[in-house]
Amino acid sequence: MKSIHALATGLLLTMAMSSAIAAMPTPSPETKATNAESANRPMNEGEIRKIDKDAEKMTIKHGPLTTLDMPAMTMVFRVKNATMLDQVKVGDKIRFVAERANGALTVTEITQQ
Repeated sequence: MKSIHALATGLLLTMAMSSAIAAMPTPSPETKATNAESANRPMNEGEIRKIDKDAEKMTIKHGPLTTLDMPAMTMVFRVKNATMLDQVKVGDKIRFVAERANGALTVTEITQQ
């Protein structure tokens, strides 16, 4: 009788755990690739000189952008997401990732220093 009770308890615990594991969200292959790409992209340093929310652009004075083979200069970038412009203000020192997207230089990630 004890062995049947132990077997039933073990079976119920196994079923409960498998349901909990099955309900856990799993990252999609796209998410895994995006996270890996973000970790491999070097962050550039710069300073915000101008923000144009209507045009979804910002002017950044930056050091060399090695991934884009560009020297240090001040230039205008598009932003991947307009909400990025709400995270910064003129004069902020930033770290950012810039990429060529549809022929335009675009800031895809940004953080304040």
